[in-house]
Amino acid sequence: MKLKGKVALVTGGTRGLGRAYVLHLARLGADVVINDIDLHAAREYGEPLTAETVMAEVENLGRRALGIQADVTRKDAVDAMVERTLEEFGRLDILVNNAGGNLQSQNDQSASGVSPEHYAYIMDTNLTGTILCCQAASRPMKNVRSGRIVNVSSQAGLWSGRDGGGMPYKVAKAGIIQYTRVLAAELGPYGICVNCIAPGFILSSRAVAQGRNSEETRTRLEAQIPLRRLGTPEDCARVVEFLVTDLSDYVTGQCIPVCGGFVAF
Repeated sequence: MKLKGKVALVTGGTRGLGRAYVLHLARLGADVVINDIDLHAAREYGEPLTAETVMAEVENLGRRALGIQADVTRKDAVDAMVERTLEEFGRLDILVNNAGGNLQSQNDQSASGVSPEHYAYIMDTNLTGTILCCQAASRPMKNVRSGRIVNVSSQAGLWSGRDGGGMPYKVAKAGIIQYTRVLAAELGPYGICVNCIAPGFILSSRAVAQGRNSEETRTRLEAQIPLRRLGTPEDCARVVEFLVTDLSDYVTGQCIPVCGGFVAF
């Protein structure tokens, strides 16, 4: 129960990687605020839950839970979400910025041809949402001179892919890494650690629904990964545990790839 007495807010927390973070933090003793634009998002990709909602799953673990449906690209909604968290729990110790993704990927995402509208949509959903949540959460954290923020980038933010595709998502996720560094430098004197993870090819419910778990795809991808397997949401959740507990007290401003060695420096 490393996080007993702590309160965590996880954005995009009702399915896939976000849900894994929520449940892992709850098992560590944290009470959890679960944000999503749809609190029943697990239904979209047929992700099975152990209770009616993710909030109920947390409560079944003996922890308090609060679901907040909000769009993290809207400053007023984000500010209201943090205020409600403080009203309900009286504190905010941990923020995990998971909301985002390479959504509407059927659009032209080439570096030379993407439309301004799609580029803005991907940047808002990933980078702007992360910035707004960090700004709102950092205010109460600065007041108590303590806190942990974990932003979620992607291996896509660490390499080009060598084909010019997926540019908006790659640039947005690269921006999250640099924003993490800049914010860590600002908040360090307040005792707040800000770090980032960059998941690789993970078997999230959305990725599985889109074919990542097929034999052909697994064979192609696993051959490129030194550990020769795709990742699981729990692989990422365990790194989040490291970053929000005392195991990482002297770690800030860093990006940790969680990719089985796919991204090598």
